[in-house]
Amino acid sequence: QLQLVESGGGLVQAGGSLRLSCAGSRRTFSIYAMGWFRQAPGKEREFVAAISQSVGMTYYADSVKGRFTISRDNARNTLYLQMNSLKAEDTAVYYCARGPVAVLAGWAPTEPDFGSWGQGTQVTVSS
Repeated sequence: QLQLVESGGGLVQAGGSLRLSCAGSRRTFSIYAMGWFRQAPGKEREFVAAISQSVGMTYYADSVKGRFTISRDNARNTLYLQMNSLKAEDTAVYYCARGPVAVLAGWAPTEPDFGSWGQGTQVTVSS
């Protein structure tokens, strides 16, 4: 089973940047679409971004479009989330997760599509 470990969280001022990483434990990492989710205190976990296996199709929540960029390095079994122009409302625990093997045209990522959740990394944006 693919195990995932997130890193790169921390405390940053509003307007700043962070890059999150998610390391996968197996070479099978490359066959899965991958995604980032977040959960703020008192709120449900929500979708942030996803990326397909190799073609690199990307998907974003409206709240992060134009500010966040998801990418992957299959040779390193690593998923990234570059976060720019951070806002206080981006404060949350960020999780990476394994998506489906097959991504069809028109896919709209939702939480039930994902599994093998990492333990999460805290991102705190001070205003």
